Amino acid sequence: MSLRIHNTLTRGLEAFSPIEPGHVRMYVCGMTVYDYCHLGHARSMMAFDVVLRWLRASGYRVTYVRNVTDIDDKIIQRAVKNGETIRALTDRMIDALHEDADALGITRPTHEPRATDHVPGMLSLVSRLEDKGLAYRAANGDVNYAVRKFGGYGKLSGKSLDELRAGERVAVEAGKDDPLDFVLWKAAKPTEPDDAKWSGLSGERDYGSGRPGWHIECSAMSCAMLGESFDIHGGGVDLEFPHHENEIAQSEGASGQPLARFWMHNGFVQIDNVKMSKSLGNFFMIRDVLAKYDAETVRFFIVRTHYRSALNYSDAHLDDARNALKRLYTALDAVKPASVAAIDWSQPQAARFKAAMDEDFGTPEAVAVLFELASEANRSQSAETAGLLKALGGCLGLLQGEPQAFLRAGTTVDVAAIEAAIAQRTAAKAARDFAEADRIRRELLERGIVLKDGAGGTTWEAAA
Repeated sequence: MSLRIHNTLTRGLEAFSPIEPGHVRMYVCGMTVYDYCHLGHARSMMAFDVVLRWLRASGYRVTYVRNVTDIDDKIIQRAVKNGETIRALTDRMIDALHEDADALGITRPTHEPRATDHVPGMLSLVSRLEDKGLAYRAANGDVNYAVRKFGGYGKLSGKSLDELRAGERVAVEAGKDDPLDFVLWKAAKPTEPDDAKWSGLSGERDYGSGRPGWHIECSAMSCAMLGESFDIHGGGVDLEFPHHENEIAQSEGASGQPLARFWMHNGFVQIDNVKMSKSLGNFFMIRDVLAKYDAETVRFFIVRTHYRSALNYSDAHLDDARNALKRLYTALDAVKPASVAAIDWSQPQAARFKAAMDEDFGTPEAVAVLFELASEANRSQSAETAGLLKALGGCLGLLQGEPQAFLRAGTTVDVAAIEAAIAQRTAAKAARDFAEADRIRRELLERGIVLKDGAGGTTWEAAA
């Protein structure tokens, strides 16, 4: 069975094959770095980390580009408020982004372009659009995109021009020919700091001092890194309109070529079934969640929900995720996994895992296979089954740690004291003093330690 991906552009599942055989080129819209990353960012990064891992597991070479937006109204406002330069703020936030993503086991992209390094390319793209009659200069000095002059506008969101309305970050301002027109180049304002202004010179044209609009940034960076047509363009569902719709208008308006063959969008994170949003104050920073829960639990919590579905966040759901992950690690702790040099995809459970992932990265079904293998490993004590469990978990970035380290995480007890108590209990059992053995077990349980007796002796883990 070949890989099939849900394509937002066509609203259906399509068989996937890259433009260049064996090589996938993928662009995903990254963060606007004015603050720490929240769980919504983690969801998007994780969704496409799983895509990246599965493409590689399927034998593809992948060039993965995830940009950084490091110039934006919110960035300017935050830097001014903090009394620091824009570069100081964005450097600090990019470092924090990497800390959070690395903690979650998210693979770094092949390229991570910063918008401010690609301003000349953005101006060149503006010039091409102006040459084609798709861009015009407004009285206030901005350069805008003439939406109604691009025949394909609305094909991603599936709405007609008359149905569409100006969306997030698309301000309806004087000087626009149409409310849906959007800015390509923003004229500098006297109140803005000097480090928020770039020269508007592009060849023989001068668009005046200013900075690029948000949408033009991704069009310029994706095409510079991956070419005018590439395989996959991804991001959160909130970017479908207007951001991705506008990228298509800009890039395809300039080149006449399809920007991306597949458009993928991950679902929202919800709190009590309401979209997580800074405006509602119901958002959680990644680092705050990681202060309470271990990173692999957070990763498992996100991965076990299909990337296109809404993800409901709560402490109860994270507690459940940790307990579920403990079941998998308990199996790996009970049976030392055999080393797996290469997964045999004809093996029945491996074949079911592959079929699930090949159907639009179906992680819920793939995770169910992991639990089947854990049950089988517990029953059969097979090192080969445990090895397959660990290898398939690795395709999702899971189960690569030491089992006992995970199972004992969160305890603040003296390990040597626990081991001594276990030794005393073993001695009591040998002396047939079962009352003393039971007393030691109860005492440890009161301290949050669960004992597990097995063929290899007694082990312990933190209580749920």
